[in-house]
Amino acid sequence: MMVKEFLKGKQLTKRALTDIKFSGGDIQVNGQKETVRRRLAEGDRVAVMFPEEKPSEGLIPQEIPLSIVYEDDHCIVLNKRAGMPTIPSRLHPDQTVANGLLYHLQKQQLSSTIHIVNRLDKDTSGLMLAAKHRYSHSLFSMQQKEIGIHRAYTAIVHGRVESDEGMINKPIGRKPGSIIEREVREDGQHAVTAYKTLGRKESFSLLSLKLETGRTHQIRVHMSSIGHPLAGDTLYGGLDDRMKRQALHSTELTFWHPFLQKELKFETGLPDDMKEFWLAEK
Repeated sequence: MMVKEFLKGKQLTKRALTDIKFSGGDIQVNGQKETVRRRLAEGDRVAVMFPEEKPSEGLIPQEIPLSIVYEDDHCIVLNKRAGMPTIPSRLHPDQTVANGLLYHLQKQQLSSTIHIVNRLDKDTSGLMLAAKHRYSHSLFSMQQKEIGIHRAYTAIVHGRVESDEGMINKPIGRKPGSIIEREVREDGQHAVTAYKTLGRKESFSLLSLKLETGRTHQIRVHMSSIGHPLAGDTLYGGLDDRMKRQALHSTELTFWHPFLQKELKFETGLPDDMKEFWLAEK
């Protein structure tokens, strides 16, 4: 087969090959520069050099403590604290996960921009995945589209959820007149959330939730739509003053590592604010 076919089998996209050709990358076969039309023989060694990555000029590296759970040459799994945005925005231009990751990569003398695979809301805590280079980001993104990256969350919701488990299948779309807020609407995107009830108190329930899709604010919108908004989630009907943010934590993250060729699974316990809130309930 030709180099082009071989690299397609390695899930290199046409866009990546174009970038390699025109932006300073290189393809070599047995140490010699070649085009994608070179025919390969058994035993040939193919090397791909991607163009140097440059972070956005507006992204500033900042020395921010990050709770890194796992790291190798291709990805980083971290346990994000509540109150920390994932990427900069107009309201939060710095002190984000992206700022801290850029500092971390530059300290390792790596020329890379930031590749967030699964983003968490500012006030959602827990496990999230970032890629360390564009190729691994592409592979993880494909995996995510095929629902190959599995995430489980723990939430504290208002009211007693009487069913031990359930499935919420309701489309979600942007609420008219709001940039941030979402709602269940017929013309929205397909969204499915599965839940299991882990515990019940007088006025709250503890749930484990798994996403079959990854819509913005999906768990928050879905739980509010069935009358059980998350504790502390004032945007979607959570009214408890003692929980200063939505009581939502990413507790499990499972994915296939394309370079190690094995499944990796990570778990983390509840953060102190959610634990203390739940234990204080009757």
